[in-house]
Amino acid sequence: MTAPPDPPDGPGPYDPGLAAAQEALVRAMTAGGPMPAGFDAAAVRAAAHGILLKRAGEVERAWPGLAASYGTGWRGAFSEWARERPTRGSFRDGWDFARAHRDGLAPAAARELALAEVRWSYDGTGAPRPRRAAVRRVPGGLAVQVLGRVREVATAGARRAMV
Repeated sequence: MTAPPDPPDGPGPYDPGLAAAQEALVRAMTAGGPMPAGFDAAAVRAAAHGILLKRAGEVERAWPGLAASYGTGWRGAFSEWARERPTRGSFRDGWDFARAHRDGLAPAAARELALAEVRWSYDGTGAPRPRRAAVRRVPGGLAVQVLGRVREVATAGARRAMV
């Protein structure tokens, strides 16, 4: 048995053409960029579809109520929305998707979004930051957060409906 060859002394020469082609390929697969010349279009589309399905699965783990509200149509709905949007992480991708569909969210998904918004300050561009205090409507009541502690309070109408 022979030992593997010693690794080279650092990276090889920088090739700007290769770097540009790689960047174009990544953009085509993850952010809806144009198909770069010289690549198999069907293979790139298949890889891009696989990446979208993986993203949908990651968002599903971060936002289970949101994903469950779409049932078996979750991966398709998320993939269609995310097709031309680069990922910003599963938490932010889910939050952005939920905000874009806020008016049609099922109660469990609306609650999940409200709880995220009561805990975190997020403007859709920068990274979420923890809030010191906030109040948000949740289906059937309010979510109140003060110094990291979140409590849900049923509103009078919700209490009457429970009796």
